[in-house]
Amino acid sequence: MARISILALLPPIAFAALAATFYFGMQRADSNALPSQMIGKDAPPVVLTQLGDGAPFTDATLRDGRAKLVNYWASWCTSCRVEAPMLEKIANAGVPIYGVDYKDKPADALKFLADFGNPFVGMGADRAGQMAINWGVYGVPETYVIDGQGKVLLRFPGPITPDVWDKTIRPMLQKAARGA
Repeated sequence: MARISILALLPPIAFAALAATFYFGMQRADSNALPSQMIGKDAPPVVLTQLGDGAPFTDATLRDGRAKLVNYWASWCTSCRVEAPMLEKIANAGVPIYGVDYKDKPADALKFLADFGNPFVGMGADRAGQMAINWGVYGVPETYVIDGQGKVLLRFPGPITPDVWDKTIRPMLQKAARGA
């Protein structure tokens, strides 16, 4: 019988150990694991350009006394397409959602809204992505719960699903509405 050199076994053993590390690391992944430095602080300045017919929302909009969502999205974002029907449902339930179109072409963004619906009571474009940087956005879609005084209460990265809405975002929005 041929003897297998210990050196010949090292690459497959190392690969198996690395694969196991990645696998178990992914099992523990939490979409909220990327912390936000904005929680509990005033929302950063709103600096948007007009998108479509309506005027962009402003800093004053975020401090109007009413809890709301700010949603970063883009037409080129596949997850944003998945999220669109849920945003429509949330908006139809009376929740104000303000949209920030992130690093997008105006024509593409407006076509996206025409195709998937426009759930936003106010929106604007962040063409260069500077506002997103100031807010600590990692990618789109990303949604923030803002209280009536303009404080960030929650940052949720990724698409809003019915489960995320029921277990994470709606409870925080209700807390914000109570002024808690």
